[in-house]
Amino acid sequence: MGLNSVATLTGVYALYLLIRRRPVVDVFISVYLFSVFALPGWCHWFVPHVPKMTFDQTAILPIAFYFFLKHRKDWQWSFTDVLVFSFVILLTVSEYLNAGYNEAQNLGFGYFAQGALPYILAKGLIEPQGMRVKFVKRIVVLISFVTLPFAYEFKMGYNPYRFVSDRFFPDSAWVTTMRYGFSRAAGPYSHCILAGAVCLVGFRLQVWLEKSGHWEKYFARFRPFGMTKARILTIIVLMALVMTLARGPQIGAVFATIIAGIGAGRNVLRRALVVLGITVVIGIPIAIQSYQYAAVGRDHAKTTSQESAAYRKELLDKYVVIAEEHAKLGWGRNGWPKVLGMPSIDNYYLLLALMHGIPASMLLVLIMVSIMLRLLKNGFANAPRSPLGSSLSFTLGGIYLGFIFTFFTVFLGENVLPIFFLITGFAEGYLLRGGDSSPADGTTDGALNEIQKLAPEPRFAVVMA
Repeated sequence: MGLNSVATLTGVYALYLLIRRRPVVDVFISVYLFSVFALPGWCHWFVPHVPKMTFDQTAILPIAFYFFLKHRKDWQWSFTDVLVFSFVILLTVSEYLNAGYNEAQNLGFGYFAQGALPYILAKGLIEPQGMRVKFVKRIVVLISFVTLPFAYEFKMGYNPYRFVSDRFFPDSAWVTTMRYGFSRAAGPYSHCILAGAVCLVGFRLQVWLEKSGHWEKYFARFRPFGMTKARILTIIVLMALVMTLARGPQIGAVFATIIAGIGAGRNVLRRALVVLGITVVIGIPIAIQSYQYAAVGRDHAKTTSQESAAYRKELLDKYVVIAEEHAKLGWGRNGWPKVLGMPSIDNYYLLLALMHGIPASMLLVLIMVSIMLRLLKNGFANAPRSPLGSSLSFTLGGIYLGFIFTFFTVFLGENVLPIFFLITGFAEGYLLRGGDSSPADGTTDGALNEIQKLAPEPRFAVVMA
């Protein structure tokens, strides 16, 4: 089977715990989240005639099997289900018609295991089992832990995660890129922009935890400068986002913060009107200036940043016409005509339209926009929240706005793909439960404690929330 078979260990361990009758939600939070947020996405187990699988794909299969076995009767259907499943099916059909069965098998399995299943499990387990806070805390702790080596990568130019992974998966990791004389930290997320997207999610969720008072006050005796545990975690994730030097996710995080900030006041309507006014007065001139900044062309760019912006502008100019030629179902993952000098499509909406058609790109946008609008509607309906800043609806709505902007700069792949659908399933389950109007964990603190006593947490990772 080869050394790359270590990628199956997460699935084997998850199956072992489930056979030992550990609750499905417990294994999902402990094993699956660890495999998604802490293990490199470039590591694949591959054998002939079988779709290649990552750590998170092998982990989710036994968990999903037990979920369907034990919880299928509790499933609550919703319109977002149709959108998500249609997205996965459309991409698979497109690949089959463009590239044949083998390629469609690989892509279909990938989006099933990293798209549909994370969505289903997050929606069907977290809110119904009263695990909202535990789920979010685990995400934040994992991101905080795995981004600590970012400082070394940022300074030294070497990704520490490759030290171990290269022994089992040689020549499979992405190359570290540079900016402003520093390395752009990527960690286990393959590329710095993908790492930035993950840190965007972690930062906004951690701020929500801090504002909501869900952390104990201190890390035992570890109290640097008297800072609380919540503040330390916020700083760690924020600095990780900074060290990616990825402008797309960083700007996306600013947008996410603005949306979340609407729900952090007593008069949310007034705050929303202020944001709208600032967007019109300042945002439109900035947008015009940004367009002019990018429209000079790469040959006339004065800095590497302007050259990068000009490249993305030229992508649209050259590739939109090609996408329109096969507008319905695209050209397949590798079939579209390549423009000389433009090997990388740094815009996922454009890339998706090229690969699988304009409807596929529109469907992804519809998933994000529809959930974001429903979250904001729920946030306005239940505002103001106490303590201020504790609205998860505005927090998640902000994350989706951050996603919408970030995907203009990077593709939806590697670890970010299952993370996106995890958040989507979590948000859908949260809205179906009532959103901000529902209790923090859908149950009383006493009942939650009893649940946790009956279901002790497996010690899969050294990182515990």
